Amino acid sequence: MTNIERSTLIKGSAAIAISAVLWGVDGVVLTPRLFNLDVGYVVFILHAFPFLLMHLFFAKQYRFIGKMPKQDIITFLLISLLGGALGTLAIVKALFLLDFNHLSIVVLLQKLQPVFAILLARTILGEKLKQRFIQWAALAIFAGYFLTFGWALPDYNANSNTIYAALLALLAAFSFGSSTVLSKKILGNYSFVTSTFYRYGFTSLIMLVYMIFLGDFGQFQQTTTSNWIFIIIIGLTTGSGAIFLYYYGLRKVKAILATISELMFPLSAVIFDYFINGSVLSYVQWIAAALMLFAIFRLNAEPEKIS
Repeated sequence: MTNIERSTLIKGSAAIAISAVLWGVDGVVLTPRLFNLDVGYVVFILHAFPFLLMHLFFAKQYRFIGKMPKQDIITFLLISLLGGALGTLAIVKALFLLDFNHLSIVVLLQKLQPVFAILLARTILGEKLKQRFIQWAALAIFAGYFLTFGWALPDYNANSNTIYAALLALLAAFSFGSSTVLSKKILGNYSFVTSTFYRYGFTSLIMLVYMIFLGDFGQFQQTTTSNWIFIIIIGLTTGSGAIFLYYYGLRKVKAILATISELMFPLSAVIFDYFINGSVLSYVQWIAAALMLFAIFRLNAEPEKIS
């Protein structure tokens, strides 16, 4: 591997890791402040608001719509449906069901997402897996389990909300994993700016249809000043800002590598949960966090040996 190729890989991995940390901030600090609003409305406004802002800077992106092949439009729609609408609806609903008191389901999401993404990357993109990749990826996911639960087993029998949240987390894992692979595919044809623009545009359209048939536009009147402040912050930073970074990084690394770097989300979420909410990690969880970081580092340090 040349120095230029290694530099490109490092930049891409760093961008994905930073976006994952921003998602950790969002899950622990920002989105919980919107708990008084309907889930569908939250997902709609968190996509529609940034998309409207994008028109101030990226309105020229509409020039692609008339030239875009039908297959690319379908891919963008699938990315928006899975990663934008369905996945976000599922994970926000799961968080709301648990009143943001337990991050286990959120972190479990990130443990399962790489499984779906890796399998889809192999089947859709034809990305081959070597034994070394499987070993380090398995260590990262294995460590992630102990980071989440310590020595204990996941408790899905506590109440029906926990079971429902777990099922939603599985749905979100599949949706985000699929979106990662499809996004990698479309980024071969378009810039990260164009891809972000159309992802938010199509997601806003899908969620508008959702709001017309299933949502409640009366939620606009129930949105407090505090809610709007956090909507603006999310829209500019952990929302569209994180996606811009993520797509920038995804253009530079393979999907199977990107999805492991995304494990920085659960790690950062647990750390932020400690500092913000006072949740204390056990020694087992700290050791698991160190192992996860080491596995991510090895995956990114020797890409020529794993794929």
